[in-house]
Amino acid sequence: MFTGIIEEAGRVVSVPAGRLVISASRILEGMQSGGSIAVNGICLTVTDFSDKNFSVDVMPETLKRTNLGRLHTGDSVNLERPLGLGGEIGGHLVQGHIDDTGRLASITQEGEAVLMRFEASPEVMRYIVPKGFIAVDGTSLTVVDKDVASFSVSIVGYTRQHTTLADKKISDTVNLEVDIIGKYVAEFMKPQSTGITAEFLQEHGFPVN
Repeated sequence: MFTGIIEEAGRVVSVPAGRLVISASRILEGMQSGGSIAVNGICLTVTDFSDKNFSVDVMPETLKRTNLGRLHTGDSVNLERPLGLGGEIGGHLVQGHIDDTGRLASITQEGEAVLMRFEASPEVMRYIVPKGFIAVDGTSLTVVDKDVASFSVSIVGYTRQHTTLADKKISDTVNLEVDIIGKYVAEFMKPQSTGITAEFLQEHGFPVN
């Protein structure tokens, strides 16, 4: 479990088959082989590390369904260590399980902040609400507004300086994870089975008058 508060932006050192090697500094403190690390919002397992970088294995399915498959040597990535028991939740609860990717549609200067609009699939948009949470490349952000196919977030100076969002360009792909609370609410709102019905009996061969 993570909080979406990015600790530092690491840099991709190499992209061997099925692996990523990333240079970092702050998040290496206390790192252990087999431990978890969020890379662009994706929960991955540390397989090896040194005093300058660490390695993670990446499954082919993850490469296809996230933006990790688009990374090249020299690219920056958002990094966050998992939340410890008793730790501060500065953002919101982030699982590190990407729901889908989105596309940066526009960038607008808004005073000291930058308004970024992302296009997303209907499956993601159904969980997005104004003033609710969304994790973009692992960064916890508050939704400003939404329409049928897109949503906007406001990026303050600190976030631009300490994450990779400032480097994003129009049409760039980002990883999206919706707020887990929204998923639970949607699940609870689904119609529940009323037990044995006439349709059930008829479907299983029982005569129904």
